[in-house]
Amino acid sequence: MKFLSRSDRKKEGSGQTVKAGTPVSYESVLTIESKIMPGVKFIVNRISFGRRMELSRRVREITQKVEFLEAGNELDEKIEAGILAQQVDAMYLRWALVAVDGLEIDGEPATAEHLLERGPDDLAREIVGAIKEQCGLSQAERKN
Repeated sequence: MKFLSRSDRKKEGSGQTVKAGTPVSYESVLTIESKIMPGVKFIVNRISFGRRMELSRRVREITQKVEFLEAGNELDEKIEAGILAQQVDAMYLRWALVAVDGLEIDGEPATAEHLLERGPDDLAREIVGAIKEQCGLSQAERKN
């Protein structure tokens, strides 16, 4: 008679054998090196079930308004849709950015608020893109 037991297993990508019952380490944040600004690293929250629910609640109402306004033909509707889309990006940044290493803005350590108010636009966009990628958004969804 055979019994099911936990056997040793290979640690993915490492070639190392991990003993059964060894806890798996998981980091809830991800450190990313900036491609826009060499020497700068930013730390973002990884997506989790709870974080996805929270973000979905925050973004749902605004994105529905953006879609409605983008469908319109009036210039002011298009402008309003653009403003709301930027508000969504700011929401992503505030929601997921933990820290920025290697960057000071006006002599102060960079934070989400500093990036939004007076930081380098390209870096803020890079970080938002990385956050959206962590959320599993498609390229089309990331544009919004």
